[in-house]
Amino acid sequence: MDSLFGMLPLLIPVLIMDIALAAAAVVHILRHPHYRFGNKAVWLVIAIVLLLFGPIIYFAFGKGEKE
Repeated sequence: MDSLFGMLPLLIPVLIMDIALAAAAVVHILRHPHYRFGNKAVWLVIAIVLLLFGPIIYFAFGKGEKE
């Protein structure tokens, strides 16, 4: 338990960045109609359920071309 409290100063900024990245991905998914693979519902589920890696996967593979 002491090791968790020792790592807390590192975990809090990582968690905040992860939540911010997930929020940015959800906003982008909701505002843009075009995706390389899948549709809006699939990408929302991926970005929300796979909180740590979902937004990264979306921005790397799902984000469509700009119009």
